[in-house]
Amino acid sequence: MAVAARNAELTIARRRHVGTGVFFLLVALLILAFFVRTTAPDLTTTFGLNPARLTTALKLPDLVLPSLPSLWFLTVVCAFLGGWQLAKGFRSTGWALGVVAFAFVAAFLIWAARGKSMNLVGMLSSSVLRSIPIALAAFCGILCERAAVINIAIEGMMLTGAFMAAWIGSITHSLWIGLLAAMLASGLLAAILAVLSIKFKVDQIVSGTVINIFATGLTSYLSAKFLQVYQNLNNPGIFKPIPLPLLSRIPLIGPVFFEHNIIVYITFLLLILIHVMLFYTRWGLRTRAVGEHPKAADTLGVNVFRTRYINVIMGGLVAGIGGAFFTIGSVGRFDEVMTAGKGFIGLAAMIFGKWTPLGAFGSSIIFGFADSLQTKLQILQVPIPSEFLLMAPYLVTMIVLAGVIGRAVPPAADGQPYEKQ
Repeated sequence: MAVAARNAELTIARRRHVGTGVFFLLVALLILAFFVRTTAPDLTTTFGLNPARLTTALKLPDLVLPSLPSLWFLTVVCAFLGGWQLAKGFRSTGWALGVVAFAFVAAFLIWAARGKSMNLVGMLSSSVLRSIPIALAAFCGILCERAAVINIAIEGMMLTGAFMAAWIGSITHSLWIGLLAAMLASGLLAAILAVLSIKFKVDQIVSGTVINIFATGLTSYLSAKFLQVYQNLNNPGIFKPIPLPLLSRIPLIGPVFFEHNIIVYITFLLLILIHVMLFYTRWGLRTRAVGEHPKAADTLGVNVFRTRYINVIMGGLVAGIGGAFFTIGSVGRFDEVMTAGKGFIGLAAMIFGKWTPLGAFGSSIIFGFADSLQTKLQILQVPIPSEFLLMAPYLVTMIVLAGVIGRAVPPAADGQPYEKQ
């Protein structure tokens, strides 16, 4: 039995080895067929390395690249990595995959902006902004699922948070009170989810879906009944960007990460805080034990039910911050169903990041970059339908998860109700 299992593992590893090499070569072929072949030899691509707005960051000269030679170079890099992988193989394919992914994105940008100028810093800054609600939704999912509670209701929690931030913020004329109201409303929905899933052991997918439907219906009704009729109830304002001293002056990095509003900085703080708490504290150890083997954790004196309640409610508070970003952190008003599926995309980012804060944040940046890129390419009038651009990151995610990185494994007890013996 052990020999058969070992042979099966070797067969899977061999197939993945070959599949990865073929994937790298396919990327090289795509760059050659779609980008190199359609680029004139005398064109250049200019990337702006300074934001269009007034900023305190030190200025950098624009990056000017010869379009066709740059595309040929990126094609050769991908082809070389693919050939090496097939012939000898890399000890770890993670870095090679990163290089190939970067090469493809760089080739696409060089091709899209050939003969034109693209403000790279502005697009990256927009990518960070668009990734914030996705990252917060992913953090909410991590807090819940690390304690073995599947939270499908993140979308509804964020939508409710967005509504409450706009409504309460308008009434009180205080953005901070609006943010607090968003967190409390989302936390209340999380508490309801926790009671349904933990105490009454309702199917967690069903209970989450019910909360989503309830939140969508309630916020749409209240918005049509009050916010659209009385505009003074839907005008809370937004948090203004705050350049961080010294950090915002760093060329390229400063304008991208350190010239945003307070909710963006709260997200960065939560990234560090959740990572440290989850992997370097007693609370984190208990949370992971409850998610992996609740019976063993209970035997060692960990209160499984209390741990799950705390984590789900904490996740709801985080989702409330994500919801508030849509209104008081972005557009300054509430619109029906304005979250537009970002809660579900956050769950995808959580899975892509393998239930870790750092991985989830990196995945969120990818989705935010795709969203920002789609908008930028429309401005450049690139002859590609926007729907295909929106599909690209999800297709890449499926390819990576299915054939390159491998299967994402959730906590062992994820979604399973616990019966105390």
